Amino acid sequence: MNFAVGLKPLLAEARSMESLEKQLICPICLEMFTKPVVILPCQHNLCRKCANDVFQASNPLWQSRGSSAVPSGGRFRCPSCRHEVVLDRHGVYGLQRNLLVENIIDIYKQESARPLHAKAEQHLMCEEHEDERINIYCLRCEAPTCSLCKVFGAHKDCEVAPLPAVYQRQKSELSDGIAMLVAGNDRIQAIITQMEEICRTIEENGRRQKQHLGLRFDSLYSILEERKKELLQSIAREQEEKVQRVRGLIRQYGDHLEASSKLVETAIQAMEEPQMAVYLQVCGQKGPLGITDMSKVSMSSRPEPGYENMDHFSINVDYVAEMLRTIEFQTEPLGEDEGDGPTEGSEAAADEDRLDSLEAPEAAEDVGPRQKPASSPHGQH
Repeated sequence: MNFAVGLKPLLAEARSMESLEKQLICPICLEMFTKPVVILPCQHNLCRKCANDVFQASNPLWQSRGSSAVPSGGRFRCPSCRHEVVLDRHGVYGLQRNLLVENIIDIYKQESARPLHAKAEQHLMCEEHEDERINIYCLRCEAPTCSLCKVFGAHKDCEVAPLPAVYQRQKSELSDGIAMLVAGNDRIQAIITQMEEICRTIEENGRRQKQHLGLRFDSLYSILEERKKELLQSIAREQEEKVQRVRGLIRQYGDHLEASSKLVETAIQAMEEPQMAVYLQVCGQKGPLGITDMSKVSMSSRPEPGYENMDHFSINVDYVAEMLRTIEFQTEPLGEDEGDGPTEGSEAAADEDRLDSLEAPEAAEDVGPRQKPASSPHGQH
């Protein structure tokens, strides 16, 4: 149904009033603000009744003002900007009234004999019957029309209702729907806030567990470094002992070689002596008997075959490496008495058990290399 607005001559002078009225429309009831008007912290305005409806929908357990108990404050979100409004124990009655807006409403009502919407409706004329006003609503076609259209026109077989009744009903339904949407949006926002908090908690727990894992592996590194240092010291001790023994034998044989060389030199000089008496006098006790004794010095004091071998210090870390590869997170369910998570003490005990299980094979492995030197040949000197 098409209809024309017979208001063209009046639009120019009514435009300023329409603009003013748009600024005085409550975003909840879509009507002009009803006093008292409250101003929110975000500087938007609401009818106090509408603000209370939204607040009650967002806080269904909030006590009414007539209750003898002192209620706690609540919160709701501004329908215009979604800013969260936190109230004290007085609820919406603790919000400040916007007296400036209330005064503007009074002035507007004084300047306008009737509401702007009423003026517009008064001049809505039927396009088919130019002298008839739009005053009824076709429920079947869902369109405004005039009485003549119902009697003679296109809507004569349709069910109709008075236009103001349909208008008020739909405005009321729309207002209720807006309140429900606002309350639903608040609940959704609360869920989003809760999920954001869950995300922050997950990130914090992940960061803390990464730190704990780093500390546990740092302790393993320390154990490996300490054990490596001990084993290297064992190798160095036996190496030093063997080298010292061999060097002692080298000095012993060196001294013997020096004495033997001097004896050979003396013997050669004696052989060059032409006088028999002098020869016998020089050789004397250093004759062939002394050379014979020197040549019979035992050469059996030397390192045994394989004395230089250090293979008994070899270690097998394959099983340790395999054990390290099987390190996993604890997946055992916690008991009811253990609370929401493991305590620091239980984590430390579990870590110590894991570290002991890794350290025990190394300690057993350490017995072999440390006992072998006791039976090695260098213990004989």
